[in-house]
Amino acid sequence: MSALKVFKTSAELFIFLTEEYKKRNNKDKFVMMEKINGKFVGITYQQFKEETENFAYGLLKMGIRKDDKIAIISENRPEWIYFDMAVLGIGAINVPLYPSLTADSIEFILNNSETKIIVVSNKFHLNKILKVKNKCHSLQKIIILNDEDLLNKDDFITSFKEIQKAGQIYKSQQPELFKEKLLHVNENDLASIIYTSGTTGEPKGVMLTHKNIFSNVAAALECIPISENDVFLSFLPLCHIFERMAGYYTGFSAGGTICFSESIEAISQNMQILKPTLMTSVPRLFERVYSKIIKNAENLPKTKKKLFDWALNVGYKYGEAKRLGRVPVTLITQYKLADKLVLHKIRDSFGGRLRFFISGGAALPKELAAFFYTFGIQIIEGYGLTESSPVIALNRLDDFKFGTVGKALPGVEIKIASDGEILARGPNIMQGYYKNKKETDEVLKDGWLHTGDIGVFDSDGFLKITDRKKHLFKTSNGKYVAPTPIENLFLCSKYIDQFVLIGDRRTYLSALIVPDFEALKEYADSHNISYSNVEELTKVPEIYKMMESELSKFQKKLANYERVRKFTLLEKPFTLEEGEVTPSMKIRRKVIEQRYKNLIESMYQN
Repeated sequence: MSALKVFKTSAELFIFLTEEYKKRNNKDKFVMMEKINGKFVGITYQQFKEETENFAYGLLKMGIRKDDKIAIISENRPEWIYFDMAVLGIGAINVPLYPSLTADSIEFILNNSETKIIVVSNKFHLNKILKVKNKCHSLQKIIILNDEDLLNKDDFITSFKEIQKAGQIYKSQQPELFKEKLLHVNENDLASIIYTSGTTGEPKGVMLTHKNIFSNVAAALECIPISENDVFLSFLPLCHIFERMAGYYTGFSAGGTICFSESIEAISQNMQILKPTLMTSVPRLFERVYSKIIKNAENLPKTKKKLFDWALNVGYKYGEAKRLGRVPVTLITQYKLADKLVLHKIRDSFGGRLRFFISGGAALPKELAAFFYTFGIQIIEGYGLTESSPVIALNRLDDFKFGTVGKALPGVEIKIASDGEILARGPNIMQGYYKNKKETDEVLKDGWLHTGDIGVFDSDGFLKITDRKKHLFKTSNGKYVAPTPIENLFLCSKYIDQFVLIGDRRTYLSALIVPDFEALKEYADSHNISYSNVEELTKVPEIYKMMESELSKFQKKLANYERVRKFTLLEKPFTLEEGEVTPSMKIRRKVIEQRYKNLIESMYQN
């Protein structure tokens, strides 16, 4: 299967996978894999076809038609894919929801989108829907994936399998109906309404057509070498356009196999079993991996620690020389030895076959990208928004620069406005926000998407994001500060879990820090610091001094006005339930600054 096969719609992709590709594929090749009863099992192309078709026919039997909205709230699993291909295949519209959403947010989205049916994965999500179902005026049916969680007494609720059974009967009566529906799907049809949480106000429904999404898939495949031999490990939520486009649609378009990880906690174990070649992720995972590797290295005997440091140093020099295209023979020899003794062992912890990571969702600290490249795994960082389906710019395997998000994707234009804002134009740009002309007109002007991000192009044409436009603040000394790069710098510390920079109209910068409590506990235990619970450690002077030293170490490269002079350690993390972070775990600055107002003010009192 050619990696450059271009599909205009999900319907075209489905037809190709289940007809042409299935015929020439050997029986040992799976389209997906999932863990059942403690073991990963494969899903054949024939099974994929039947499961999807049966659900599509079930929806048609229920009276679902073109442009109807069907929602789903579920963790990643094969049924998510069957659902998506079926819904889009009959011309309906997928409204994916974050599993972490509250009942109130779900109520707003279901009403705003006029959703007729919602699919939920388990009783936990079912209960959230039941709380608001009487207020959701368009909602006609709830479909639950896990049969054991089905409430049989309620006619409003049915199971995924029951819909498929009804669909199978309907298919025997109308065998060509779904194929006819697939052939009538047009690239300009609306495929999905994806609600972005935003950092203020109500969610906004981003309208994406098949063309928006699949033009982005085709452009990505021009930049990244992916083939039918690739195995994707999927753990980022499919409800987010990043995983859906970069993992699911792109992986399938290239003929790859998608394996669903059980959870973020099980990723390491899953990688050893599945030995993936590709994986999409967000910087937080890389930060965790970095912290774990460094922590393990610090516990090595002195001789082995010295060898580890030498190997990393050689790996760094080799990686930099390789990137510049000039590797001295002596360095090649050193690298081979370093790789044999140390570096390959780190790579093997990822399964041994990983070709590269694809990073998105947030800024990737330059130091993290360089660290992974040191032991031979490249992280390809890209940039985009839900509103751009999502990729706007991307580094390439052979044309990259750490600390940047790469160059424009083929077919996408990027320019920097006079105030520094990044603007983008192309076939991937959304149609607008659903039933929200005011917000649409604010971000779409003359065909250009106003991203809200501030950035610059360097001399080689690489795009660098400096911060969100609304996040920039000015100290009372007249200095402009971009908080995100500074926050990302400190997040590289193994002792820091969350970090919020404070300083707008202030004389100096301060910070609210949520420590990594596990790392704090280990430090306290190794230094004989007594405590009754880990939260108590945030008040211990020795811990404060350690964190002060940690901050000093990380901010040496910062200008004086960018350095944190005071900080407060918090006893609990920022959470979605408290409204302090978005479902995609982005910090809601205004909420946090208001909630911790007194604590912040205390850091500016002499």
